[in-house]
Amino acid sequence: MSDQDERPEHGPRMELPPEVAAPLPEAAPEPGPAPEPEQPAQPRLTGRQRLAEGLWPPRLTRAQLIVALLLFGLGFGLAVQVASNSDGDSALRGARQEDLVRILDELDDRTQRLEDEKQGLEKQRQELQSSSDQAAEARRQTAEKERQLGILAGTVAATGPGITMTVEDPKGAVESDMLLDAIQELRAAGAEAIEVNGVRVVANTYLSDAGGTVAVDGNKINAPYRFQVIGKPQDLEPALNIPGGVVQSVEKEQATVSVERSDKIVVNALRQAKQPDYARSSSR
Repeated sequence: MSDQDERPEHGPRMELPPEVAAPLPEAAPEPGPAPEPEQPAQPRLTGRQRLAEGLWPPRLTRAQLIVALLLFGLGFGLAVQVASNSDGDSALRGARQEDLVRILDELDDRTQRLEDEKQGLEKQRQELQSSSDQAAEARRQTAEKERQLGILAGTVAATGPGITMTVEDPKGAVESDMLLDAIQELRAAGAEAIEVNGVRVVANTYLSDAGGTVAVDGNKINAPYRFQVIGKPQDLEPALNIPGGVVQSVEKEQATVSVERSDKIVVNALRQAKQPDYARSSSR
């Protein structure tokens, strides 16, 4: 047999052209939604940063603003009050310990005097209530009260324990206001009768400068100024020596002050009782 006879019975193979034999392209996927761009990761905030973002910028309502203004006004008022109190206490901050103790003792003595006066008045009331002859007791107490008021008014001479204060002023620098301060300090310390260079000091006494000298109720007096004071010496002398008090003020003017205690001081300068022009007794 020939080679042609050994070929299979099938017909000749048909070869396809290259463009037909190439595999078909795969179908393109359907277009979907575009992917969103990735957001950058936010940094993690601390508690302080979150608090700052919550407070600033401020979002104030009208009511909150009014409350803030009221609180500011209250705080300002408290600050002014504290500052004023601090100024008032600054005079004692530089005081020595013994000076502070003396001031406290003086305050205690004033409190004790007021308590003694209260007890005396209560005793008088009890005597009036318990006395069998209330009219006689009332007359006795009235006479005693008249004597006491006469001492305060300067119409009656007085004697008792106290001090003698002498102010030497060789340069004439001591003025009336310094002597008035001395009188006020003595009164505050419990002075019951005061005489200055022979002039009785009473409730309406006034001091003035008169051509290089000092006048007490119009009566000119010259240095040295001598105060005769009846009262408790243990209270009167410390009152003159408190820090910034009479003694220090006078010594700043290069004057000198000497204080002497005594068991018997005599105040015998008298004043005429003055009839008031307008005031009348309200008792019926």
